[in-house]
Amino acid sequence: MIFGSISYLNLLPFQVYMKRRSPSTQFAQMLRWRRGVPSVINRRFRQGKVHAAFISSIESRNCRCTGLGILADGAVQSVLLLPGEARNDPASASSNTLTKVLNLQGRVLIGDAALKYRLQGGEGIDLAQTWKERTRLPFVFARLCYNRKGKRIRRLAKDFGSKEWKIPQYILEREAYKRRISPAQLRWYLDHIDYRIGWREKKGLQLFLKKARKNI
Repeated sequence: MIFGSISYLNLLPFQVYMKRRSPSTQFAQMLRWRRGVPSVINRRFRQGKVHAAFISSIESRNCRCTGLGILADGAVQSVLLLPGEARNDPASASSNTLTKVLNLQGRVLIGDAALKYRLQGGEGIDLAQTWKERTRLPFVFARLCYNRKGKRIRRLAKDFGSKEWKIPQYILEREAYKRRISPAQLRWYLDHIDYRIGWREKKGLQLFLKKARKNI
């Protein structure tokens, strides 16, 4: 089975969970990973080249999805709109659409590059924060969806979503070093991210998809 993995820090807790969860099981031995930015993962999922992945919420409308996603109830710190000429981030899908839904103009910047820009004091509009201010609802950026092994993927999602998972210090230090940020900054960032899609998150997702249809 091929699992598409977004190559951003916002998915680090789930990646750690998957690597540490019964690594000797038959499922783990048959699992293969394909990493990429959201737009690439979306395309590979549509083509059937990956069998499960966190795909952009805007792409998930007709997919089989779990109750797990990547979301923020307020500022997310890694999805920004910078001043200047309107320009989409080629790595994004949901965030580009969110800019249109919010009727904002500027340069979209997402992921680790946006986080580092923010930590270095860069100015910009936090799109998740703006969504929360206007709707009073969380924003769902991605959902864990599947086209194979649905029962197993749903079980994984339920297990991950039922607990609070801690990242070992050595992994925090290693991943922070790769991005040239501190472990404390990485931990601070992850405090802005959640993964469980409850009723408020579903309501926010439905509202976003409804508004997005009007902007297509």
